Amino acid sequence: MTLPIAHDVPRRAEITDRIRRETGIDDGMIDRLVRSFYDRVRQDALLGPVFAARIADWEPHLQRMCAFWSSVALMSGRYHGQPMQAHLPLPIDARHFDRWLALFEATARETCPAKAADHFIERARRIAESLELGIASSHGVLLAKGQRFRRDHDEAR
Repeated sequence: MTLPIAHDVPRRAEITDRIRRETGIDDGMIDRLVRSFYDRVRQDALLGPVFAARIADWEPHLQRMCAFWSSVALMSGRYHGQPMQAHLPLPIDARHFDRWLALFEATARETCPAKAADHFIERARRIAESLELGIASSHGVLLAKGQRFRRDHDEAR
């Protein structure tokens, strides 16, 4: 019987080492990316209020996001949360995901070497798409390929 990768520690370490070698991503780069990105988010007119309404103490959130991106980018297994559940109650839609991606992509391009930025951005796009689909579905909206989830303007504030 083959164990899933989550339980195959030697295989996971091998994959993590390969990604590190190919992209240069390490914990320091993840920390710089996460902190720079959330500095921008906190200043952003659209995203800042969404986060400010829910996060009073930023350091635990930043640590959680570093663990998340370590798991996403390096397959480290450090993150054990449920991102979909955390995002379902948020008053967000396609506009927020577009802005989140724009800020994330700009930050990744400015703080990471090209290969690492590409690696992060590709994963960020998949995450945003998945979260948007999940949020839409939780509102009874099934999106077809290429469709976006838009809340009523008043509800999205």
